Amino acid sequence: MKRHAGGPHAPIPSVTKSDLREAALTLFAERGYHGTSLKEIAQELGIRTPSLYNHMESKGSLLREIVLETLHYVVRDFECALAESSDPAERLRAATAVYAYRHATHRREALVVNQEAIHLEEPDWTVAQQTRRQHENGFRQLIIDGQRAGVFTVASPKVASFAIREMCVSVARWFRSDGPLSAADVADQYSAFALGIVGVGGAAPLRSNLVTSPVFGGVHCLETWARRPSV
Repeated sequence: MKRHAGGPHAPIPSVTKSDLREAALTLFAERGYHGTSLKEIAQELGIRTPSLYNHMESKGSLLREIVLETLHYVVRDFECALAESSDPAERLRAATAVYAYRHATHRREALVVNQEAIHLEEPDWTVAQQTRRQHENGFRQLIIDGQRAGVFTVASPKVASFAIREMCVSVARWFRSDGPLSAADVADQYSAFALGIVGVGGAAPLRSNLVTSPVFGGVHCLETWARRPSV
């Protein structure tokens, strides 16, 4: 919802909980959690500050909803990607693709999670950290499994996992939807980079068939992942 530009006697706009979340998400991503006041959120919506409480508990509850929901979908993406194949290389390719894609298509959420989650209160901070560790440990175990199977030659799965995940996180800072690469292009290239990091020779970008979630508006699974001959 855009800023209300009416005069003092203009009708008060109808605001939904979704409108409030969108306004808070944009401002938190642009100005930071502490750099955004409830008054500024209300101004963005064209309503008075007390009216915000018709749709929320507090500013902290807005941050909690954004962070925990985003992390939930990150884990769901990961688990869904792994279910598509039993091959270690294809599983890593898919897991990296959905992670990079989400950071390109949900940049605001990614920025808020990675920069503002520290402002969560307990027990929300602990829940967020546990969910992050679930994804981190899952990624590391994926590489360990590939290493044990003789598919990956990387010396340290821990370092490789960190490098791949941080590479994907950085997408939210530089990606632009009007740039030369689409989100799918980035996902394809980053998944090939991930295979190179773990020591799979000849990995090349390969366009995936990404499924859009009607619930969250982003990728939550790989319906199919085409296989190419070894090179």
